[in-house]
Amino acid sequence: MKSLEEKKYWIWFSLIEKLGCIQKRKLLEIYTTPEEIYNLGEKELLKVGNIGKATIKSIMSSKKQELIQKHINYMKKNEIDIINVEDEEYPNSLKEIYDFPISLYVKGNSSILSEKNLSIIGCRECTDYGKSATKYFAYNLSKCGLNIVSGLARGIDSYAHWGCIFAQRESKEACKTIAVVGNGLDILYPRENYVLANEIIKNGGAIISEYPCGVKPDKMNFPARNRIISGISNGVLVVEAKEKSGTLITVDFALEQGRDVFVIPGNINSVNSVGTNGLIKYGAKMVTCFQEILNNEM
Repeated sequence: MKSLEEKKYWIWFSLIEKLGCIQKRKLLEIYTTPEEIYNLGEKELLKVGNIGKATIKSIMSSKKQELIQKHINYMKKNEIDIINVEDEEYPNSLKEIYDFPISLYVKGNSSILSEKNLSIIGCRECTDYGKSATKYFAYNLSKCGLNIVSGLARGIDSYAHWGCIFAQRESKEACKTIAVVGNGLDILYPRENYVLANEIIKNGGAIISEYPCGVKPDKMNFPARNRIISGISNGVLVVEAKEKSGTLITVDFALEQGRDVFVIPGNINSVNSVGTNGLIKYGAKMVTCFQEILNNEM
């Protein structure tokens, strides 16, 4: 495994503001490595199509070795790694999506990212029904060979992670849980999930992000984060979702990516079930027990 010093130009590449995944991919197709891009001058960058002057200015102003070293030192101290699209640990399933992240920051076990994963998602203001259903599915599916992926948010996400951890406490054979976050790994959001985050790492799971350390949990990051949740998963299970819910953004990504979408039916009188019951109407796979997911070829 390469040291962080050997990955320093990948770290630099991730720090460039105003440079999106598609533009990064285009640059790598031409120049192969971030180090080559780092060594380019402004005139050379101007010759590359689809990269404006503002972006070039951002690239040039980001070339600060002290800043890169500061990130390396912090990552070493806090056991944070970075993997890129060329690394074996980078999940092949994620490369299949349109705007896959060029690199991922990882705290914990990166090897599980390429295993068989199921994401469990839903609303933050969940009901007791949603809470119990989430823990039931996460607990049993993790015991049956599926890593559980979610977003470390309060509500359904938290119970999905906890359900998997409860299974691990009972059986060493239980699979792990992966949290995909919308901020740098130096920030824990929400703070109330401090114990949960530690338990994920302690039990062999992983917390991942496409954002470098220092990036705050801006609300615009979370829709982008959702494409990774579905992208590293073989299927998506929706527990509770309101009519206009961020959960449905993940469902849209999953459908675009060709992932299976499973839905737990909800109370017709609950606002938390409008989105989920609507998905069932439009053809999502309704499930009422964990075996129905296992019997489906994902």
